[in-house]
Amino acid sequence: MPTPRAESLVERRSIDVVPDGERHGSAFSQFTLWLGANLQITAVITGALAVVFGAGPLWAVTGLALGNVLGGAVMALHSAQGPRLGLPQMISSRAQFGVRGAIVPLALVIVMYVGFFASGSVLAGQAVGELTGLGETAGIILFALVTGIGAAVGYRLIHTLGRLASLICALAFVYLGFRLLQRAGLGGLLADRAFELPVFLLAVALAASWQLAYGPYVADYSRYLPRSTSARATFWWTLAGTGIGSQWSMTFGALAAAAAGGSFTGHEVEYIVGLGGAGIIASGLYFVIALGKLTINVLNTYGGFMSLVTSVSGFRGQAVLSQRARAAYIGGIMVAGTALALLGKDSFLTSFKDFLLFLLTAFTPWSAINLVDYYLIAKERYDLPAFSDPAGRYGAWRWRALSVYVIGLLAQFPFLATHFYTGPFVGPLGGADISWIVGLAVPAVLYWLLARHDTSHIPDRTILGPDDAETAAGAGGGGGRPTADTGAGTTAGDGPRA
Repeated sequence: MPTPRAESLVERRSIDVVPDGERHGSAFSQFTLWLGANLQITAVITGALAVVFGAGPLWAVTGLALGNVLGGAVMALHSAQGPRLGLPQMISSRAQFGVRGAIVPLALVIVMYVGFFASGSVLAGQAVGELTGLGETAGIILFALVTGIGAAVGYRLIHTLGRLASLICALAFVYLGFRLLQRAGLGGLLADRAFELPVFLLAVALAASWQLAYGPYVADYSRYLPRSTSARATFWWTLAGTGIGSQWSMTFGALAAAAAGGSFTGHEVEYIVGLGGAGIIASGLYFVIALGKLTINVLNTYGGFMSLVTSVSGFRGQAVLSQRARAAYIGGIMVAGTALALLGKDSFLTSFKDFLLFLLTAFTPWSAINLVDYYLIAKERYDLPAFSDPAGRYGAWRWRALSVYVIGLLAQFPFLATHFYTGPFVGPLGGADISWIVGLAVPAVLYWLLARHDTSHIPDRTILGPDDAETAAGAGGGGGRPTADTGAGTTAGDGPRA
């Protein structure tokens, strides 16, 4: 394998295949990235929501743990695609939905990125405003500008931020957890053991939606790993990082909400910082909150940029961008997210819960279709150049997957419980929201039944881009996949078109 050539800090790649000569790192990088991305204030708020909306701390923490494991496993299966394909996550959707049909789930993905950018900016804006003395509105705007710069620099800075945040935020959360238990003993917080199924399932759904929302961009941050990287290692390191980080933050949030009672809602940042103390300690904690949110908001902005480019390129055929075009895409996401943050900052908690559950409705069918196709139908064999060719083997629109996706969306609505809509089956289930389970199961089974016999568009081996021609012969090993080895190798060149 050739030695990776030195690369500047500012990333050149967008949605094009990462050549083997530019691959670097190890699967462990996924642990530090996702640990740091989840040790942050929005994950704390997500855990707190389970208590704010009625669950006792014991069952809230248990439900959150179950949701993080289940949703995190689905998310990590997407992560394992990155080293194999060397592409951003949503590009692979073209194999299922068509080169242009992939814009359907992509449109919802872009809404997700803007929404998470906005929600993160609200909380980080509170911290930056307190830290600088400029106030919340100025804090939101300043934070958004720094986020945009980080996303423009790209992949290497994102992983550096992840490593830094994983260390600093872990130390801060250990300290805050100790201070919380000093104020309210663990035994007292967990004394309420009453079990209510609806709010327990809400806790599961909140954590699962948190993890599943990473699915549309998780491979963006594993695609630079060497093609020989073990898929099994990528899966487990990703799951460990996202599972430990999110459960740590969410458990702290659930216990903090229980200890604070009504004083938590609307004053989340102030309460958490107040646990640590005043003066220089408070300033340090405001910095930690801003750093944690910077890490995840850079991820969201970068992922939104990738999704926008993927959407546009499906019609224009452009995969490589100038730095000016890159800045324009990122600036658009930043402006939209900042405007939404300023408009919605006064009704954050209720809006954020409904936003999370909406995301869950939109992305569970996409995850199900993508994973069934990748692991069970195509068995990891894709024609990468054909992802850019509407006249190629994947076509412009693949109506089978699009129809299954719509059915998967509609199947969830009878089971969905949000502030603005409650489905007819929620009442008979005691108020429980199980829409995400339906959203995974129905499209997974339906797509498998419809697609398993239509394999004429699947190549015998993975077809790589021309930049990989010199190393294709030795790069085919999946290195230990989270599924059974298919024996599929790799080859270079454009290959035949169906």
